[in-house]
Amino acid sequence: MSHLGPCRSALASFLDDSTSAAWRSLPFFTDGEADRICHALDLRLAAGHPVLPPPQQMLAALRLCPLDRVRVVILGQDPYPTPGHAHGLAFSRAGEGLLPASLKRILRELGADLGTAPRQRGDLSDWARQGVLLLNTSLSVEAGKAGSHLGLGWQALARQTITAVAASQQPAVFILWGDKARAYAPLVGERHLLIESAHPSPLAARGDFLGSRPFSRTNAFLVSKGLTPIDWPGGTQAQAGSMS
Repeated sequence: MSHLGPCRSALASFLDDSTSAAWRSLPFFTDGEADRICHALDLRLAAGHPVLPPPQQMLAALRLCPLDRVRVVILGQDPYPTPGHAHGLAFSRAGEGLLPASLKRILRELGADLGTAPRQRGDLSDWARQGVLLLNTSLSVEAGKAGSHLGLGWQALARQTITAVAASQQPAVFILWGDKARAYAPLVGERHLLIESAHPSPLAARGDFLGSRPFSRTNAFLVSKGLTPIDWPGGTQAQAGSMS
């Protein structure tokens, strides 16, 4: 794969990974759309444009959460544009330092909802490993330019992914925050739980995110279906980020 650029190499690695078997059958991957986008990103990288997250992490949400394990879908828009923050999971923040404002409010709502101390860890990989698909509608962004890759065509993957989860036999919870995420609600069938509210950003025009209790509502639904609830706070509160 040495002749491929970093994004196309990362895509090839993803498609070769046995854990991605169900995802790679989506038209997005079989019809060449994924390759087209990755080729476009490789051209941008070659031209010196800083693309986030690193190519090998762009498909991390699908890698960490195979289709047959999805119990919850949380839909974001695009990765954090600050270098070192994005690592392929919607709303999750890698590394140390202050947490992004949206994530800070998500974790505060979690604490208020479940009656626990606010989770301090911004890396949400443990959610993904429990079956929470943390998917952005765009999987890349140019550093310092939020929304800069929304026109590349990544949204087709989001639509197909949600459709695939909705069509699976296992009931799931779809958490859609903000108008852009809520536009995907028609893809969710009636046998699933749909939780909608304003975006967690403090800049959201409509402020019904706080108090929406998405975490307890999700777990109550999962338990009612005989499924294991999500350990949202995490078993260990390692300090990989600060709420202050």
